[in-house]
Amino acid sequence: MRINKFISHNSKYSRREADELIKQDLVKINHKIAKLSDSVKEDDKIFINGKKLHKKTQFSVIIYHKQKGEIVSKKDDRGRKTIYDSLPRQFNTWLSVGRLDFASEGLLLLTDSPVIADALMHSDLEREYYLKVKGIVDKNVIEAMQNGLEIQNETKGAHAKTKITSMSFAPFLDFEIFGSSGGFTKLKVIINEGKNRELRRFFGHFDLEVMDLKRVAFGALDLGVLKAGKYRYLENGEYDKLRDFLKFNNIKY
Repeated sequence: MRINKFISHNSKYSRREADELIKQDLVKINHKIAKLSDSVKEDDKIFINGKKLHKKTQFSVIIYHKQKGEIVSKKDDRGRKTIYDSLPRQFNTWLSVGRLDFASEGLLLLTDSPVIADALMHSDLEREYYLKVKGIVDKNVIEAMQNGLEIQNETKGAHAKTKITSMSFAPFLDFEIFGSSGGFTKLKVIINEGKNRELRRFFGHFDLEVMDLKRVAFGALDLGVLKAGKYRYLENGEYDKLRDFLKFNNIKY
């Protein structure tokens, strides 16, 4: 593992901050001054400014009920409210597992471990959403949910500044259409990908605008009755399931 990644995984420092520490000769590997290109082996001892860095063996995770009108970022150059404005200061350095966009709400995981954040973000665990779209979900949309979809040279539903014009959508794991009224359709979908604005782009391809999007589950973790703007730590049983997932995927933390 690269030295800057090792430091970020086991301390409060980001990779960029770790790079600065290394450039200032404040990092040593086995009492030898580290270089940016160095890697850390299993039995290496790392020191930062003379203090030994201990590998993390424990981690914490919270479920936060993200509200509409918040962005998942440490700061915003447009002055919009972030999730960290709503959360207590103790979570300022915690990492989110993926994102929900400005207009979306629901379950968002945050953790103090970059290893856990990365593992969950790139997993194929189920993500469950409730949506309301403007328009009717016809047979073409249903077939695409069942069989998958490829889009080319298209940005419908994407962020205005996106440069991604092609996207592949795997078949949905499950979906349920609750009905249509007043020109809107409500449905539940379960997918196991976490691409940027994936559902907005999927339905946008069929000129269906997503009006409401709420994530209610991620893997074995459920939003439950947690109110918007509130958070909770995982329960012991939920930690056990998360450790089973890590063990099954041979992920060390």
